[in-house]
Amino acid sequence: MSAFYNEIEPYAVKWLSNLIDGGHIARGVVDGRDIRELKPSDIDGHEQAHFFAGIGVWSYALRLAGVPDDFPAWTGSCPCQPFSIAGRGGGFSDERHLWPDWFRLICECRPPIVFGEQVASADGLAWLDLVSADMERAGYAFAAADMCAAGVGAPHIRQRLFFVAYACGERLSRERLLLRADQAGRLKGEVPEVARCGGTGRLGDADAPRPQGYRRPVGQHDEAGRQGAQRHGATAGFWGDADWIACRDGKARPIESGSFPLAHGAPARVGRLRAYGNAIVAPLAAEFI
Repeated sequence: MSAFYNEIEPYAVKWLSNLIDGGHIARGVVDGRDIRELKPSDIDGHEQAHFFAGIGVWSYALRLAGVPDDFPAWTGSCPCQPFSIAGRGGGFSDERHLWPDWFRLICECRPPIVFGEQVASADGLAWLDLVSADMERAGYAFAAADMCAAGVGAPHIRQRLFFVAYACGERLSRERLLLRADQAGRLKGEVPEVARCGGTGRLGDADAPRPQGYRRPVGQHDEAGRQGAQRHGATAGFWGDADWIACRDGKARPIESGSFPLAHGAPARVGRLRAYGNAIVAPLAAEFI
């Protein structure tokens, strides 16, 4: 069995393939077409399917939660730009409002479990109301939670609306999931190593030609890094070795160690900024799962 990944951004498509080859996410195939072009037959034969896959963090989060790669589940992070305060505010009229296209595939393929998320804004809540109504109309039990990255120890907010939908009447028992998780060691007290997560709360403008407001990254061995880590209580855990950047507003902000350089002129800067900016926080998603 293999997973199915759908992602339209060419840079992320290559990144997904590299992550699969490295064994960091479930093995599978990467489809770079627009989701509006997909048919149910494209997904047949795959236990898991990840839409708007980005750099595959949903697959990684399932693993962190102790869910085996062959456990049947769909995931998706529909574009947040129509509903984010950082976007143009187009809402449901924005061409990037692609929930109806994903919902079409859900109705046609009937996956037993669907996980997803959206930005936690007023417009994001309106989007979640639509998703909830659609999924319940299609025969799914639906639940959601408003969660932030700080809840798993990250020194930033990154508030998101997570949801899960369960196909009513499907013969997919909770006991099966618990058994498989136990076999993976999750319920025996063996907690998977929690990876460091990118995401700085507020990213730079990927299209701007100027530097993104920092002088250089600093680690905790530097005074500015120590002060930033101590101020946010981020001296241990998966943010323990974060790099801290001095920004123009006088504040220092953490980023994943090794993320630099992201300056103008650095190779793949725009692709990396967009990939990090669109990614979910894996330990937070794992906590929800």
